[in-house]
Amino acid sequence: MKSPYFTLEHEAFRAEVRAFLDAEVVPHAARWDETGSVPPELWKSLGRRGWLGLAHPKEADGGARDLFTSVVFLEELGRTGFGGLRAAVSVHAYMATHYLARFGGPELVRTHLAPAVRGDRVSALAITEPGAGADLSGLSVTAERVGDRFVVDGVKSMVSNGMTADFLVVAVRTGPAGQGPRGATGLSLLVVDTDLPGITRVRQRTLGWRSAGTAALTFHSVHVPADRVVGRLDHGFYYLMRGLQLERLVAAVLAVGGAERALEDLCAFLRERSVAGSVLAGRQALVHRIADLSTDLAATRQLVHHTAWLYEQGGLPAVECSMAKLRATELACRVADAALQLQGSHGYMEESSAARAHRDARAATIAAGPSEVLRDLIGRDRLNQPGTPASPARRA
Repeated sequence: MKSPYFTLEHEAFRAEVRAFLDAEVVPHAARWDETGSVPPELWKSLGRRGWLGLAHPKEADGGARDLFTSVVFLEELGRTGFGGLRAAVSVHAYMATHYLARFGGPELVRTHLAPAVRGDRVSALAITEPGAGADLSGLSVTAERVGDRFVVDGVKSMVSNGMTADFLVVAVRTGPAGQGPRGATGLSLLVVDTDLPGITRVRQRTLGWRSAGTAALTFHSVHVPADRVVGRLDHGFYYLMRGLQLERLVAAVLAVGGAERALEDLCAFLRERSVAGSVLAGRQALVHRIADLSTDLAATRQLVHHTAWLYEQGGLPAVECSMAKLRATELACRVADAALQLQGSHGYMEESSAARAHRDARAATIAAGPSEVLRDLIGRDRLNQPGTPASPARRA
C-alpha cells in the first residue's frame, strides 16, 4: 500500500534493512532465543551500520535521521518474527539511550551514549520493580546523596537486556514523594554501570521475548558518581512521561511488523497445506478470516503512521500514542492467535513460528503500559475526565 509518509529513500533503506536481517539475523535468532541473549557481534554490526543511533544527534555519532527512517527500521525489526530480538534492540536504541540523547549532558553523551550508538556498550532501562510497574508513585529504589556519590539500594525487575547491559538508566527515588501530584516528585534518572560493586543480576524466565536477557537486578549500597544524573535532579517523572510516549509508539510499530510477519507465514501455510484434496487457501471461511485480519492490519498501520507523523511535528500526542499501542499490540495478539489456530497441530509445536509469535505478542500488551491502563487514559480523555496521576491525559 502506497503511503504519503515514506519517500523513495525510505523504501531503499527498507530494502537494505530487510536484506541484512533476512541474511544475518533471522537464520540465527532461534539460537539466540535458546541462549537467552543477543550476541555482542550483532550489536557491533548494527552499530557499524548506524542503525542504533538513527534518531540520535551527530554529536553522539548518531544519524539524526527523520522519525520515519526509524519507523522503517522498527517495522522490519518486528517483521523478523522474534520478539526478544526486537525488545532488546528497541530498548537499547529508543528507550534507554533516548533519555541520554534528550536530557543527558555532554559528558554522559561522550562516555555512554556515543559508545552505545556504536554498539560497543549495551544499555537497558530499569523502571519496573516487584511492587510497582505502571504506577510510578510506587517506585521504591532509593539513591541517597552522600558527598559526591549516590548510594543506590533496592530491586528492579523485568529489565530487558538486564543480563548483558553494560549500563542502566535507572529510575530512582532521590527525594520525598507525596508533594504535588502523586508520584510526580522525588524521582530521578541515574546512569549506573553494571560492573559497579553491589549489583546482582538474576535471569528471569519469561514466556516470550526469550533473547531479551530479562533480569531482576538488586542494588546493595551501590556507589554511583553524582554526575551520572540524567538532566535535572528530581525531574525523572517528567522525563519518563515524555519518553513513555515514544516507547508506546515504538511498541506499536514493532507490533505492526510482527503482525505482518505472522500473517505472511499463515498465508504461506494456507497456500501450501492440502486437506481432503484441496488447499486450505481455497476454503471460504479461511479466506474471510484472512480478509478481516488484513483489513484490520492495514487500518492499524495507518493509525500508527499518523501517530508517528504527529509525534514528528514536535508535539507530544499522548492519547494517540496510547491508541496506537493499544490497537497494534492487541491486533498482533489476534493475528498470532489466528495463525496458531489455523495451522492446527503444526502451529502448536514449540518450535513453530506461530507458537513463537503467540508467546511474543502477549508481552507487548503489558510493557510500557498495560492495555487496561491505556483504555483508562483514552476513555478519560474522551470523557474530559482527569487523567490518572501516572498517566496524564492529552499532553504530558
